[in-house]
Amino acid sequence: MENRDYKGYLYLVPAVLFLGIFLVYPLFDVFVYSFEEGYNFASQTYRGFGWYNFRYVLRDPYFLQALKNTLFLVFITVPLSTGLALLLSVALCSIPKVRELFQTIFFLPYVTNTLAVGLVFMILFQKTPYSDGLMNLLLSVFGIAPIDFIGGPYAAKLFVLSFYTIWIVLPFKILILTSALTSVDEGLYRAARIDGTPPGRIFFRITLPMIRPMIFYLIITGFIGAFKAYSDAVAIFGVNLNAAGMNTIVGYVYDMLYGDSGGYPSYASAAAILLFAIVLTITTVNLLVRNRGRN
Repeated sequence: MENRDYKGYLYLVPAVLFLGIFLVYPLFDVFVYSFEEGYNFASQTYRGFGWYNFRYVLRDPYFLQALKNTLFLVFITVPLSTGLALLLSVALCSIPKVRELFQTIFFLPYVTNTLAVGLVFMILFQKTPYSDGLMNLLLSVFGIAPIDFIGGPYAAKLFVLSFYTIWIVLPFKILILTSALTSVDEGLYRAARIDGTPPGRIFFRITLPMIRPMIFYLIITGFIGAFKAYSDAVAIFGVNLNAAGMNTIVGYVYDMLYGDSGGYPSYASAAAILLFAIVLTITTVNLLVRNRGRN
């Protein structure tokens, strides 16, 4: 028995080393960088430890704009995409004969390159001197004047980015929820119908409680994914997100490392630690809500 335990720990050594080198050490390194004041990238020197990097980042208008964009994106796209995915999944489960076909159709955007999808969205929404774009063409049917969704008002740009994000994450959520719905015991539905339970009551009293773990899983992973959004904005507005006013926290970290204002790993690390703290807080709150719902 002791030999088996020893062999088990030995099998874990490669995974532990891999995680330590590529996950734990970089996280520790970022934490240290975030407190090194006046870090010089060329000489690899700094003048001391303190909170200056965090104070700088929290006063930087570009970071505040990125934080605003990220929070809007999180709290708009996660509830809407989850709710829409639930409605579509329920609709798919009500037509079992073509469910697999529609699952495949809905899943296609998920396996398509995000930049390619972003290019399509940009073409659909972009207003040029030669064309107002397909979306403005549809709006003109209702008598609405053309809107510059890509280079115009902030609300229009936020709408496009939110629409694109929902489009990208929706297929995965539909797949998960459809699988969860099909795994619910049919006997529960038959017993409810025999008792004359209305469809709405069946949905809220049987279906939702049975798939609640999957819903919370999608909400938590949705929050984490939305906070890490960056390629979504680049796909539509290009690499100069600060000029477009549509940068995200991850984009701000990248700019501090490699962008036009790059070469500041301490500021980038401080922003990354702030992002980590925000995601950890929201994830913890979601887990507490889920555990309280179980009780």
